[in-house]
Amino acid sequence: MRIALLVDCYPPSKKSAAKLAQDLAQEFVALGHGVLVVTADDTLLEPFLVETNGALSVCRVRTGQIKGANKVRRAVNEISLSRTIWRAAGSFLKEHPCDLIVYYSPTIFFGALVARLKRLWHARTYLVLRDIFPDWALEVGQLRKGPIYYLFKDYERRNYQAADRIAVQSPANLGYLQKRADVGAKLEVLFNWTASELPPKRPTAFRSALGLEGKFVFFYGGNIGVAQDMDNILRLAQSLRSRSEAAILLVGEGSEYARLEMAIRERALGNVKLLPSVGQDEYLQMLQEFDAGLITLHPGLKSANIPGKLLGYLQCAMPTVASVNSGNDLVQVLQESGAGLVSLNPDDSSFLKNCLMLLDDAAMREKMRVASQRLLLERFHVRSAAEQILRSMADHT
Repeated sequence: MRIALLVDCYPPSKKSAAKLAQDLAQEFVALGHGVLVVTADDTLLEPFLVETNGALSVCRVRTGQIKGANKVRRAVNEISLSRTIWRAAGSFLKEHPCDLIVYYSPTIFFGALVARLKRLWHARTYLVLRDIFPDWALEVGQLRKGPIYYLFKDYERRNYQAADRIAVQSPANLGYLQKRADVGAKLEVLFNWTASELPPKRPTAFRSALGLEGKFVFFYGGNIGVAQDMDNILRLAQSLRSRSEAAILLVGEGSEYARLEMAIRERALGNVKLLPSVGQDEYLQMLQEFDAGLITLHPGLKSANIPGKLLGYLQCAMPTVASVNSGNDLVQVLQESGAGLVSLNPDDSSFLKNCLMLLDDAAMREKMRVASQRLLLERFHVRSAAEQILRSMADHT
């Protein structure tokens, strides 16, 4: 089978979604399929570039900046994604038909391109839905109901309409979307995934380079945005000040990065270090060197979101401490698996208590490391995700 994988980022992008896409593409190839990745790239000099390695081809299309752009520029460039990709690479895509289109959200702006390719190739379509936008932005106060919100809702509708199946990342998200008549019959749960293999461990010195020798380091890696409620981390850092052996390391990018950097400086939080995002190999090397993973989500969110950063923590056998919105499936996942400790945001005392328990109990940490590895293999492995997608499409032909 020929499979097209349509994503807005792909390595060498440092985004966690790029790693998800790469793992899935490589797993489809391992299962004997040909894969064409179509992705946005704002660093290209030419309109598009195709790289081929065996059964895997990557078609990169030059687009305007999306990740890291201001809100207006990002919105304009994302809205143009389908048109930009078709104008640049339409001739190539006509000559390289695929039987199945797997596309990933975020972004919500692939609907027009997917619908076009679906007709052209007579292909089946599978949407991996990981961002229920614009509703989450409304829930956390980033958007108000008005012309812009309803414009985004129209693009969301088209994105869903182009899909034969829609895969949400948790049972709670399934319930959240089943109420919608336009998508309810298409839905299924597909957990996030990662490969279990790690890059070879290199001699690294992140602790010494960052002044963290002798510290127990709580590590947060990934998007630094409104939905993550980074003030939750700042309150935790304030409460941990009396424990000189504890430190927090934040690595990532996003709309809240500059504000977070300023807040750390203004509050003189010497137990927090903030770094820009790094490549996937360096990120996994970091994870193997530090002690526990942090997850935080805005309490106003109504949808359930199991962040992709959890996969890296599991992959590196790190215990996880999470503070999330009410109704999030991550609560049950961590409690039942024993891979971490979880509380509801904004219960600051419970978040702090969980961090202190992990800090003080080496035996608990070791049990959680073992549980993390088991949880990865049982629920979040890329082979399971790839096989489910193929099985789902075969069942709905």
